[in-house]
Amino acid sequence: MSLPVDRADIVVIGGGVMGASTAFHLAEAGAGSVVLLEAEQLAGGSTSKSAGGVRLQFSDEVNIRLALRSLDALERFAERPGGDIGLHQVGYLFLLDNAEDVAEFERNVALQNSLGVPSRMLTPAEAQALSPLADVDGVLAASFCPRDGHCDPSAVVHGYANGARTLGAHVVSGCPVTGIDTSHGRSDGAITSVHTPRGSIATSIVIDVAGAWSPAIAAMVGIDLPVRPVRRPIWYTEALPSRPDPVPMTIDFSTGFYFHAEGPGLLFGMADPDQPAGFDAPMRDDWLEQVSEVVARRAPRLLDVGIAGGWTGFYETTPDHNALMGEVASPSRFLYATGFSGHGFLLGPAVGEVMRDLVLGRTPPIDVAPFSVDRFVAGELRHEQNVV
Repeated sequence: MSLPVDRADIVVIGGGVMGASTAFHLAEAGAGSVVLLEAEQLAGGSTSKSAGGVRLQFSDEVNIRLALRSLDALERFAERPGGDIGLHQVGYLFLLDNAEDVAEFERNVALQNSLGVPSRMLTPAEAQALSPLADVDGVLAASFCPRDGHCDPSAVVHGYANGARTLGAHVVSGCPVTGIDTSHGRSDGAITSVHTPRGSIATSIVIDVAGAWSPAIAAMVGIDLPVRPVRRPIWYTEALPSRPDPVPMTIDFSTGFYFHAEGPGLLFGMADPDQPAGFDAPMRDDWLEQVSEVVARRAPRLLDVGIAGGWTGFYETTPDHNALMGEVASPSRFLYATGFSGHGFLLGPAVGEVMRDLVLGRTPPIDVAPFSVDRFVAGELRHEQNVV
């Protein structure tokens, strides 16, 4: 099957939340003809493999501002672009058993509050009351924000994609990008076309939002994006009898173990901090056993039910666990948004707005200049501390 068009003003590469949001916002703004290319299925990469968490509790001011704007959009998603995304604002509860983490979270909460985030510090007893399935033995304090929660990642992607189509954008799945041409074949030239197995599209603007696969796209025009894929596991349980309702997204911060309600049971996960990067890097055979040891200590009731299933996906990680966003100097009109290190899904709505404005030469609602890839050349890393 050939491509629906052979020419477009803007080509967006990547059909996860970043690509769908970007395509929608560009089409809504009348930015010109837009084509979104996805190698496999919409939301088939990291977006659909996420836990669906949405939160405002970050340590970096830029992330907090992006998260606030994104959550505003998710709360109004049924109106624009339309669709039920299953948003459950049950809160994020971070359990802290390390004094240094408590001090860091106290500073973070103060920053969050100054920006309008209703987060607060809690005692262990207060945390236990909010999340009865958690065992708070050894917990020194906790932080909680009632606006946080989780929703359906695939529904968000398809909502934005459908909205983009309605506004005239072409959304093409099963169509990997195999090459990008520039004028005179020079990296300091202008983009001229994008190639796929289904044909080529003449264009002068490319937006790389391919997540863990974004470095391969950038390499086609001589750009190095320091993003590496790291495999992360998620499981879900059978029905949990007498499960409390609601169940906040509960995170044991020192280990990264988390859980929230999923159907009649629970969804839970925990990453191996020693997991090697790479699409082909295997996970430890005994990792679930290691997770079970943390479960026994922090959420023992989970051991009473069986595991119904699970999956793995990829975090698109950067050296400082913060995103890469911006436009390169050459070739001209190559833009990127990637490397969100596990918090990309929840920032997708705002990132789409930012990419729209960068394309149109407007001032974005959030200044993302600190997230330029150039920071790594300058040695100016910008660490996000609240990474799950």
